[in-house]
Amino acid sequence: MRQKIDLLNGPVFSSLTKLALPIMATSLVQMAYNLTDMIWIGRISSDAVASVGAAGMYMWFANGIASLAKMGGQVKVGHALGAREDEEAVSYARNAIQLALFFGLLYGFLSIVFQVPLIGFFRLNSPAVIKDAQVYLAVTCGLVVFSFLNQVLTGILTAMGNSRTSLLATATGLIINIVLDPVLIFGVGPFPHLGVLGAAIATVFAQAVVTCMFILAVKNEPEIFLRLHLLTRPSLSAIQEIIRIGLPSSLQNMLFTAISMIIARMVAGFGDAAVAVQKVGSQIESISWMTSDGFAAAVNSFIAQNFGAGNLSRARKGYQKSMVVVLLWGAFCTFVLIVFPEPIFRIFIPEADILPMGVDYLRILGVSQLFMCMEITTAGAFAGLGKTLPPSIVSITLNCARIPLAFALISTPLGLNGIWWSITISSIFKGIVLVLVYQIRWKKQAG
Repeated sequence: MRQKIDLLNGPVFSSLTKLALPIMATSLVQMAYNLTDMIWIGRISSDAVASVGAAGMYMWFANGIASLAKMGGQVKVGHALGAREDEEAVSYARNAIQLALFFGLLYGFLSIVFQVPLIGFFRLNSPAVIKDAQVYLAVTCGLVVFSFLNQVLTGILTAMGNSRTSLLATATGLIINIVLDPVLIFGVGPFPHLGVLGAAIATVFAQAVVTCMFILAVKNEPEIFLRLHLLTRPSLSAIQEIIRIGLPSSLQNMLFTAISMIIARMVAGFGDAAVAVQKVGSQIESISWMTSDGFAAAVNSFIAQNFGAGNLSRARKGYQKSMVVVLLWGAFCTFVLIVFPEPIFRIFIPEADILPMGVDYLRILGVSQLFMCMEITTAGAFAGLGKTLPPSIVSITLNCARIPLAFALISTPLGLNGIWWSITISSIFKGIVLVLVYQIRWKKQAG
């Protein structure tokens, strides 16, 4: 395939960056995708942002489920390709996609059926906010299967050394979303004013277009997709391996979202405006973690192929060079969020009474960006080795610590800011601890 990058030969940094840059650009596009929604929804009202923020928690949870098939499929396809076992690679890719379809359709069905109690969990204050949240949940999570497929296809292509197709497809989706958001939210020409529903429709339609673009791009690809045959009976052994690799990361992501939901419920006790601040702030903060996550995906595939090929020295060099890049990126994000929080937050919610809360959020979370980038990249390196359990244990343990820490800090003069500090403190420790654990495990692996 013309767009495939050889991860097994050539200069390490060149091979890694050629794969990573399109993935990072894809992550930035996905971030812009989310920020576009927030900008337009913020123009409706902070209540609309609160609605989307509450419902959006379940999209985060869905991403945790999708990561089971994505992570397991990406790692096993990478290992198989590195070992020159093409038939095994095809089998893992097929079963990962089948898992994504199953879980995506099941999650969508449950989201529609249980939309009322799911939103009721957050104990939102305004009936209008609650109604909009239910609508947004039903549409975006009800049709989440497109998002599931997009994530798994991105993972498989990345494992093959192709990150450009994902960038092209995702960028197209962003353009569609940018155009449709104001048209459907506010009503332009023959289109009615749909508000939050319009934002949900624009998001899902764009995701569906991305899925179609993936299918068109890979349907004649000979290495894996031409031989995929999705109607083939699932392989129990392949599914077991995908689940073995993907389950720790999936549980980690789902528990992270569950913890975030509990924290969001605590935040809701400070009013719907605080919920809106958390939603917008987390989207702004995503400029660092989504980009790092994109780079971690490249590290994952680079290490997976070289590990499968038995080239541990090249795999180690890939991690070392990656850490230099993400440390620089994390330091830059920390600087921006601490120094320029007000003009950044004002883009999304210009309401004067909410702005100070947004500034506090960005400054406090800005402190942890460097360490968060370290954690995410190191987790990607662990995954490339097929060792997804250690980063999951570290993440789950320290994420759970956020809840008692938040309860302790909100009873101090910090108030709402105590919740933000609980997130920052745990992120700092996750970054430090996981890097140390990786160094220890690598010495055992190499030995």
